[in-house]
Amino acid sequence: MSISNIFDIAGSGMSAQSIRLNTTASNIANAESVSSSIDETYRARHPVFAVALQQAQGFDNANQALQRSAGRGVEVTGIVESQAPLRPQYQPNHPMANEEGFVFYPNVNVVEEMTNMISASRSFQTSADIMNTAKEMTQRVLTLGQG
Repeated sequence: MSISNIFDIAGSGMSAQSIRLNTTASNIANAESVSSSIDETYRARHPVFAVALQQAQGFDNANQALQRSAGRGVEVTGIVESQAPLRPQYQPNHPMANEEGFVFYPNVNVVEEMTNMISASRSFQTSADIMNTAKEMTQRVLTLGQG
């Protein structure tokens, strides 16, 4: 694995966590939106991560085989809607109430979303720290011949 792969892997992690943070922000922003029907109500969204694998087809030795099995980062394969039940509330005087007097709130758990936000932020910071460490290592290698 070359040093440039470290930057690619850490960069893909930062990109994935940015998408996670944006999705979490969208969920929190819509946590208290209401609708008069189940079909129109906002549903919490969550990104799906997967390992981005090496693209090389063949390999000649054990080192190449090891690199083949290692990932080259993370990728977001999609964003899925939560299937958790919505929160119906009886509010007959609400302007968005349906014929039975119910309004529907999203299935967003704000505490869970705040936890996701903290986790995404820390993962992003960890990837940034990895990039910093790799940069420092590269700079030290360049100064080895000076003396």
